Amino acid sequence: MEVWILLGSFILMIIFRVPIALSLILSSLLTGIYMDIDLSAIIQRMAAGLNSFSLLAIPFFIIAGEIMNEGGISQRLVNLANVIIGKIRGGLAMVNVLASTFFGGISGSALADTSSVGSVLIPMMKKQGYDSEFSVAVTTSSSVQGVLIPPSHNMIIYSTAAGGVSIGALFMGGLVPGLLLGAALMALTFFLAVKRQYPVGEPVKKEEIPKIVWEGSLGLFTIVIILGGILSGFFTVTESAAIGTLYAFIITFFVYRDIKITRMGAILARSFKTLAMVLFLIAASSSFGWLLALLRVPAMVSEALISISPNDFVTIVIILVVLLFLGMIMDMAPLILIATPILLPVATSVGMDPVQFGVVLILALGIGLITPPVGSVLFVGSAIGKIPIERATKGLLPFYTIMFVVLLIVAFVPDLVLWLPTMLEL
Repeated sequence: MEVWILLGSFILMIIFRVPIALSLILSSLLTGIYMDIDLSAIIQRMAAGLNSFSLLAIPFFIIAGEIMNEGGISQRLVNLANVIIGKIRGGLAMVNVLASTFFGGISGSALADTSSVGSVLIPMMKKQGYDSEFSVAVTTSSSVQGVLIPPSHNMIIYSTAAGGVSIGALFMGGLVPGLLLGAALMALTFFLAVKRQYPVGEPVKKEEIPKIVWEGSLGLFTIVIILGGILSGFFTVTESAAIGTLYAFIITFFVYRDIKITRMGAILARSFKTLAMVLFLIAASSSFGWLLALLRVPAMVSEALISISPNDFVTIVIILVVLLFLGMIMDMAPLILIATPILLPVATSVGMDPVQFGVVLILALGIGLITPPVGSVLFVGSAIGKIPIERATKGLLPFYTIMFVVLLIVAFVPDLVLWLPTMLEL
């Protein structure tokens, strides 16, 4: 009965569109009352969920992404990508994918990627003769790289939910799958561009190339600071995030100088709003997860899934299907916090490393960001492209296929995720 109250009340409140964090807290309190638990214990679990030094990196990553997004980095990364790969058939579409690869390594957010890169490239692609559906599909699907390519604050959230999995290992574990996803999407984009006879990209003037490369490289150096500090052991994740934020501030306001320093107030306001939502979710999910563990829900789910088939392959496929379905109906951050304590024991029982499961989890939920009915990135892309969700979804069909293939590869080829963390002894 306690399990039914906990999960049933949560699902019921979600159906009635109660905010997810509030649903988590209320369902935890209702279950605590039924079980005659001192409710102060639930509140203490919420506070304990935020008592983690690694969580301090999240506000810095959010602020750095907001600063670079506001300061014109997206246009400079588009220009840099255009220099590298823009002069072939479908070049502008492939620039879109490569720009998302670059931007994902700075913002760590698929939503920020679609908002910034999409606002530049979707109108440009439409003007050059690309279909609206294709333009939106390329932009939204390639933005999913942002949740995999380090630094990703979603990796930090997973590390917290998983009980302290190495953030450095997660960052490095997501790098190769993120680049693989980008390469697969670029190959598909080129194939469709040739098949549909999309336009050939315009070459960049030679005299403009040095400036474009210099300005784009300055933005990308943020990634070098963050990852270099972590991998060298010179900085912790939090310290690297803080130094990366300081660098982003200097580059944006004193080198690029596209915006005035007075905009910093608005940037901080947006950052704090996002941070408040993230931390509220983490606190709420901590009490919810504590009750799940107390009621042995992860063990019951593990036993139920394994009982379906003794075959590890089948169990992993079931996990992927569950994650893809959940990603269609709920946003990423709360799902990481809710699904991790339930599905991680199942994944480890069939031989999946916690780092590999983290990458699989985040990729699967990243696909959910562009899947109806609750795909937040899909909604943003459709709004920028000025097309209905139905048309955007139709344009995404070949991209869903290639992304699902990449997900299967990541799930069943563990070395793809683990070789880099292992080599770097993370």
